[in-house]
Amino acid sequence: MTRIIAGFAGSLTLAVPRSGTRPTSDRVREAIFSALESRGGLDGLTVLDLYAGSGALALEAISRGAASALLVEKNAGAAGIAKKNAARVVAAAPTDARPRVEVVTQAVLPRLRASAAVAGAGYDVVFLDPPYDLGDAELTETLAALVPLLAPDATVLVERSTRSAEPMWPAGLTLDRTRAYGETALWWATPA
Repeated sequence: MTRIIAGFAGSLTLAVPRSGTRPTSDRVREAIFSALESRGGLDGLTVLDLYAGSGALALEAISRGAASALLVEKNAGAAGIAKKNAARVVAAAPTDARPRVEVVTQAVLPRLRASAAVAGAGYDVVFLDPPYDLGDAELTETLAALVPLLAPDATVLVERSTRSAEPMWPAGLTLDRTRAYGETALWWATPA
């Protein structure tokens, strides 16, 4: 069972696709959001969730005060579940402060390339939790396509298996720190 941990939608359970995704554990999500809170919190921020699956990471950010989120998931079944989860979280928000959440069913790289043509995206927090079988070269290409879409003080978080190599950071991103939680490795980066 996956649930929202804190914020206005705290304890709300989220649906999870039967297969094809790997939900981030509550323990790891709590560590992620504790770190984000220590960096100044999420109030009013814009979130991008790539390889979104159920949408749990972006929706946790929304519950904790982010103003908007874009969730990108190419699997139609998972994207459908993310849309339902997003609708439930938005419905739980105070009526005077409803966040904007959009879920798109599209592969990540084409979406990033299309977004690069639109000036002023300025994502403050970006979650990348790609499938473990995503190749290192494709992850590097994704990170490079992401750079022009970041706000100046953005935080980029990559979640992978501890058996995976550290991402190759493209020009424009620099590693801030890394942490491991069991089989899950987290790499935090910021604009260079």
